Amino acid sequence: MGVTAPVARRPAHAKRASRTGDRVMRGLCALAGIIVAITLVDLGYQLIHNSSPAISKFGLGFFGSQTWAPNFKEFGAADMIYGTAVSSAIALLIAAPLGIAIAIYLSMIAPRRVAAVVGPLVEMLAAVPSIIYGFWGVIVLAPFIQKIEPGLHNALGWIPLFGEPQTTGISMLAAAIVLTLMILPIQASLCRDLFLTVPRELTEGAEALGSTRWEVIRGIVIPSTLSGVSAATVLALGRALGEAIAVSLVIGDANGIHPNLFLPASTLAERIANQFPSPVNSLHTASMFYAGTILLGICLLTSVLARVIAGRFDVERRYARAAMA
Repeated sequence: MGVTAPVARRPAHAKRASRTGDRVMRGLCALAGIIVAITLVDLGYQLIHNSSPAISKFGLGFFGSQTWAPNFKEFGAADMIYGTAVSSAIALLIAAPLGIAIAIYLSMIAPRRVAAVVGPLVEMLAAVPSIIYGFWGVIVLAPFIQKIEPGLHNALGWIPLFGEPQTTGISMLAAAIVLTLMILPIQASLCRDLFLTVPRELTEGAEALGSTRWEVIRGIVIPSTLSGVSAATVLALGRALGEAIAVSLVIGDANGIHPNLFLPASTLAERIANQFPSPVNSLHTASMFYAGTILLGICLLTSVLARVIAGRFDVERRYARAAMA
């Protein structure tokens, strides 16, 4: 009968130190969560409190009115909500699939040397200040759009999106393209990091069983990171919804709702950034706070919706794994 070696026990002071460290870590995490919650609540309170005169005067009609006349104390946010939604939607429709494709290439397909060079460049694009994108939009993008507008109108003028050409190139389309370039590196960088977290045993095992590279990406990599990809998409969308400086340089700050992407438009964040430093009257200030409240509500609603969608995919994936087991 063999002799069992004695099990080494941790000293009592080491256990106490470990428990103390756990308590400190839990306390710090709880404190950080409380600070975030308090900040969000105070932010919402300040917006609603300062916008109360506009809320009392315009009510829900503020959402449907296109009038923005500070001198006449008439305000509405319909055209700004439309501009925010359309410019962000176009940017996301372009940047999300393109960013995911870039992430797949860098994490699954590109040689290591190429990924080591291109990856940091993509991350550097995410760190470029928004004003630089705005300058690029004014100097390069707007003149380019101005040149191609007549040809697009002649070929596709029967589509409402390609209406009468303008003279400056400052337009909704220019703002959407600038937003695309701003959120693309965020989408690509976050998705690349997510794809790199997929265990190599899963991908190599699938390839050993005869799966192609595309089948591995479609069946293993993307489903296992879908909730994270959704969160990255929401983060990119939040950047697009709230961008003000770059958009203000290329969108034109014009009122009106129209399908023509080559006309100037406005967004909630852009209008606030342009007019908040010099309000005409107190109701003008309150209306801009009202617009900020709407923007905050849109961002929160988008975030909650994305988490619901991601949670649904997580549940479906768990059921699928249980059925396979």
